[in-house]
Amino acid sequence: MKKIISQQKLRSNCITCIITIIRLIISTVRKNGGRMATKHEQILEYIETLEVGSKISVRRIAKALNVSEGTAYRAIKEAENQNLVSTMERVGTIRIEKKKKEDIERLTFAEILNIVDGQVLGGREGLYKTLSKFVIGAMKLDAMMRYTEAGSLLIVGNRTNAHELAIKEGAAVLITGGFDTTDQVKQLADEKELPVISTSYDTFTVATMINRAIYDQLIKKEIVLIDDIYTSFQETKFLVVDDQVEKWHEFNNETKHSRYPVVDKHNRVVGIVTSKDVIGKDSSMRIDKVMTRNPMTVHVRTSLANAAHVMVWEGIELMPVVDPSHKLQGIISRQDVLKALQQIQRQPQVGETIDDLATNQLEIVKNEEDEHVLKTMVTPQMTNQLGTMSYGVFISLITESSSRLLRKYKKGDLVVENISVYFIKPVQIESEVIIAPNILEVGRKFAKVDIEVHHEGSIVGKALLMAQLIDR
Repeated sequence: MKKIISQQKLRSNCITCIITIIRLIISTVRKNGGRMATKHEQILEYIETLEVGSKISVRRIAKALNVSEGTAYRAIKEAENQNLVSTMERVGTIRIEKKKKEDIERLTFAEILNIVDGQVLGGREGLYKTLSKFVIGAMKLDAMMRYTEAGSLLIVGNRTNAHELAIKEGAAVLITGGFDTTDQVKQLADEKELPVISTSYDTFTVATMINRAIYDQLIKKEIVLIDDIYTSFQETKFLVVDDQVEKWHEFNNETKHSRYPVVDKHNRVVGIVTSKDVIGKDSSMRIDKVMTRNPMTVHVRTSLANAAHVMVWEGIELMPVVDPSHKLQGIISRQDVLKALQQIQRQPQVGETIDDLATNQLEIVKNEEDEHVLKTMVTPQMTNQLGTMSYGVFISLITESSSRLLRKYKKGDLVVENISVYFIKPVQIESEVIIAPNILEVGRKFAKVDIEVHHEGSIVGKALLMAQLIDR
């Protein structure tokens, strides 16, 4: 009887899998304008249809979609880059939910597992739930439970009664010191799908590691990507290769813009058309005869700084935004980039990077010749293992001093192209250094700055900086 039920269940699962694959193929064909999607695209589409928390393996996907294991492996790696899946030791590859940028500082239990290098004792199905806060279990049990609530993480040692009460309250448990818990707690964790994790680190170290991870996430949140500011596909005006020049004129009258991406019948970007391309051309001429082929593109995960650098260096006013298959996702304009840069400068900063720690202590001073100079003290955080100013900090200081000087002459942002640095003498800890930048040449788009670094009246370093300037 059990064998018959098992066979029926297996047959039912196979039918469900086949229906899912058929629906997937129909969906991808529709998305690609009637074109059959590549195997790589089919696998990514298939992964997106899986429930959050589903286990994924190369062999299983290869078998389900009838592809080679090599193709499945490459697609899974791409899915990991797109934050669709996550791979962990002793757990495997699991489908995860994409985080919104505003929630990036909130960690999942799976991320906690990676941070503390722990092992799951129970409640593995709940690894991809997001924790709201964590509680240090360094108090009496009744006091501890007042702070423990659903969605939180209790960090505690080998107090099994606290483990059980926390799970009943809807909280996950992180056991420090490498201790285990009871089978009853593990069973309860499995039932409620709340992870119980064990780590060999002590409580203080674990709390420090989690705080560091949240701090790093806050810094990542401040990094603006193209994904945050680009014009979406639905709002983008674009041309198709078999459109006529007349269509460009229609768009130009409607939007007052002059640059439009050109796509093929599969929505892949193949060119771009500007006013220079259509001047003097017959209105009935096909767009693919006048367009500029192989335009520069960006991806949604490209940083704003990188896009700004390319647009200034190449003199580009508009770039298509594409996905890994080079399909059009939208556009990004020079105006979008400049507005975002201005917005960043007006926003308060939450996380501090190494550059911030080095440059925040710079003070503006003026000497007898009324030159623009800066001074700072070499703090312990700015030194290397020898107790002298690190090379990275030295570069940050000369870049920041050059940027501040150029802002006096030209409102804009600086993008470094090249720095030639000469380290003449080491500067030891708790020494005061004077940084004197001097503009050699400044134009509309480029600048050259000579920088000297002094300590106690003698030169300890020199640099020649060449940079691009981005107007605000």
